[in-house]
Amino acid sequence: MSREYTSSEMMSVTAARALTNGMTCFVGIGLPSEAANLARLTHAPDVTLIYESGTLQTKPEVLPLSIGDGELCESALTTVSVPEMFRYWLQGGHISVGFLGTAQIDRFANLNTTLIGDYRAPKVRLPGGGGAPEIATNAKEVFVTVKHSKRTFVKDVDFVTTVGFGRDGKARDNVPNIGQGPTVVITDLCVLKPDPETKELVVTSLHPNVTREDVIEATGWDIRFSGQLATTPEPSAQELEVLRDLKAHTNAHHASAQAG
Repeated sequence: MSREYTSSEMMSVTAARALTNGMTCFVGIGLPSEAANLARLTHAPDVTLIYESGTLQTKPEVLPLSIGDGELCESALTTVSVPEMFRYWLQGGHISVGFLGTAQIDRFANLNTTLIGDYRAPKVRLPGGGGAPEIATNAKEVFVTVKHSKRTFVKDVDFVTTVGFGRDGKARDNVPNIGQGPTVVITDLCVLKPDPETKELVVTSLHPNVTREDVIEATGWDIRFSGQLATTPEPSAQELEVLRDLKAHTNAHHASAQAG
């Protein structure tokens, strides 16, 4: 009998599975944080989670609203200064994976969290890069998790906040001391990976009950599909239970904090 789950739960579980024990993960706020903590609470208890505010080996009981959330510091093994976090941990090559979200992503996995529209007269100003550009440069690889829509998946981002593979797919070619860049993009519809030659994102796995047409309609460029297209494994009952408990606990915590 098939378990009932939402497309958002499918995305979070699939993203969590990308993390394994032994990884040191630099975690972004939002969807990446949800996935990383789900991994820690299920199959990867020894994953080391690091947040931009300097918290090392964080084990939050509720999902943080921002990198300044006190829960991160209280549950961390230790907290270091932000300059040490970036200079020693990140630039020193100690981060195996950076886990990022984004407002826009294009076919070469460039991320935009700066603005929508023309740079001189933007329609919308976004929060900015934060540590994402440095994470994408110095982490050994980058995972991206984001909801799939034409507004988000655009042929060319309006502004390259965080380099994936550049405007032509060649930004990382022959550049020393730089990570692999994005190795997987996980959405609520599918899993995408960069083509080994062109670096253009290609769909490698469709989530259950998602069709090629669903992905084509939600993507702002002529999306390609792998010749060995897989079906993403469904969430297990345990993964769904832990994820739902985590989110319920988080919502109750933040609601009581606002009421107080």
